[in-house]
Amino acid sequence: MSAPGASGGAPITGQRILIVEDEYFIAADLRRALDQAGATVVGPVGEVGAALRLVEMEALDMALLDVNLAGEASYSVAEALERRGVPVLFLTGYDAWSMPERYRAAPRMAKPFVADALVALAGDLVKRGHPS
Repeated sequence: MSAPGASGGAPITGQRILIVEDEYFIAADLRRALDQAGATVVGPVGEVGAALRLVEMEALDMALLDVNLAGEASYSVAEALERRGVPVLFLTGYDAWSMPERYRAAPRMAKPFVADALVALAGDLVKRGHPS
């Protein structure tokens, strides 16, 4: 992986990023990519309830949010993050049209992801600092 921010995004060093992903290997890859870029990883968690608890308890700069957590949609987590002003990057294998209308234009990255592109997009979202 290249240096933080080298792929065009703003640096994420020191940013607190929540990972909400139920697939162990994907969560591990996300953690590794963010750790290498200098972010502080919160989680990962793979259940809606656990994610909502972290949203309430933790200071967060952004979140990476899998749309489907073991068959349960994670939009309630996105809504909770939105209320706190935390930007969300959806990670999904689904097309935008399959998401609720309010999230179709939200930042989204397809799985499998490319680490440098993920870090760059995360940096851009943190820099913009607005909810999805």
